[in-house]
Amino acid sequence: MALLGQLLNNGLAFVFTFLWLVANAGYFTQVFLTYESDTYFYIRFLIGPGLSIAKACGAVLNLNSMLILLPVCRNLISFFRGSCETNHLCRRSVRRQLDKNLTFHKTVAYTICVLSITHTVAHFFNFRILYDHFRNVNQDQQYGNQIALANKLRENVYPAEGWINPVRGDNPDLGGGLPLIEQGVIQIAGWSGVVLCLVLILMFSSATEFIRRSYFETFWITHHLFVFYFAMILVHGAGGIIRSQINLVAHDISVCKDIPNQWGVDPRCPDPVFKDGSPASWKWCVAPIFLYILERCIRFFRSTQAVVLSKVVKHPSKVLELQMKKKGFKSLPGQYIFLKCPSISRVQWHPFTLTSCPEEDHFSVHIRTVGDWTCELAKVMGANKDASVDTDNLPTVAVDGPFGTASIDIFKYQAAICVGAGIGVTPFASILKSIWLKSVNNESVLKLKKVYFFWICPDTNAFEWFSEMLDAIEKHMAEQGRADFLQYNIYLTRGWNNKQAKNIYLQEEEETDAITGLQQKTHYGRPQWDTIFQTIGQENPG
Repeated sequence: MALLGQLLNNGLAFVFTFLWLVANAGYFTQVFLTYESDTYFYIRFLIGPGLSIAKACGAVLNLNSMLILLPVCRNLISFFRGSCETNHLCRRSVRRQLDKNLTFHKTVAYTICVLSITHTVAHFFNFRILYDHFRNVNQDQQYGNQIALANKLRENVYPAEGWINPVRGDNPDLGGGLPLIEQGVIQIAGWSGVVLCLVLILMFSSATEFIRRSYFETFWITHHLFVFYFAMILVHGAGGIIRSQINLVAHDISVCKDIPNQWGVDPRCPDPVFKDGSPASWKWCVAPIFLYILERCIRFFRSTQAVVLSKVVKHPSKVLELQMKKKGFKSLPGQYIFLKCPSISRVQWHPFTLTSCPEEDHFSVHIRTVGDWTCELAKVMGANKDASVDTDNLPTVAVDGPFGTASIDIFKYQAAICVGAGIGVTPFASILKSIWLKSVNNESVLKLKKVYFFWICPDTNAFEWFSEMLDAIEKHMAEQGRADFLQYNIYLTRGWNNKQAKNIYLQEEEETDAITGLQQKTHYGRPQWDTIFQTIGQENPG
């Protein structure tokens, strides 16, 4: 429900989520009604409503299995986003929905799990009933006064066009003499369903946040079991054990169901003829599988392209800056890349927001060392040493990207508000740098006249690495006579004691802030947004 809440947090997301829900409900209803029709009357007579429920869930599983791969095709999403931005085919609010790809992926995954459980449980009871029907157990309770029809359907076993119960005869070649479990497993739908359930259990249980953060390679390996998932889902329906009747015109069910002993004798009721069900999963899954294979080929090609580490900078607060160059690399403000360091792990790719801007001759990321992988990265980059490391001795890295919706729309407005928290300020490094360099180079007359920048930090150390850039922009704008262009507001939510508070109070009259060293003073506590928005609205009427 939390994931659905994220998808429903604005009007456009609500529309997309609503369409997805309608597609699920509509397809479920269509397939359910199909299996409630006369075509499946006799198998439904044996089983009951569990057949329609199981098949409808299986059909919606196909729909969602088609969708689940698309949100993780990063290059496909970037292609659509780029087409929208370049050709102005859709509004920014539409493009923003593409950034909710992982939320949608998780929502579809939860849906697949729920549908799989329902499908499996329904078919378990279905097969139990069919097994009892074959063994003539509990027939009086199951079929009541229609026991004659049940018996007749049991007799039609060996003719290829006549059987309806997949639990078949006493012939060992057909599995007739086996117990219930073995009867189910020897069917293609049985053993492939068992594999599907095991794969889903492994993938789902290892995709929790704790496993992803603490044992990433476990998550990565088990998640790649999706190969077996799609292999099994493609063959799952190949057995065609749910059969449909094909001579409904000659065999009138409304008459014949009441006189089963007259089948083949009464001209109105020839023996019913059934045909195997046809697999449908491939119709849904082949296209997204092809797109995903193409996606992985693109990723592999990008990972083999040479990346030059031009500079490694160790910033305060355990922040590491990597400056890199790559042939043909182009980015826009606010985008991110995936970074891999093979000397640490050959399978781990981690996303980092670009802190460089397009006007620079390199691209860079700022990485805070807070986890196992980032700490190991700092170590191999020599950030744990006092002396700088020669760039020739640095490890190789691979880069995939850039991805994400670029924040270039900020230049289309006269006033903009930027809000970042902690290390989440990194997207605005790229945006503010781009504004600064556009102003320095006088490339064009900027429509943007005022930027309100809010940065909320939990402790004093978090300010150190970013304040240098703010100071440079502040001085540059002052030299151009535009000192009021950037109004930044830094909020310290915690991380000071009484002694520090006293020193800060004593330095209140100083020209620069006691913590950041910047001209504008630090605020303490959290922003009062209602008051802030009201003030900004008054300063920018219309």
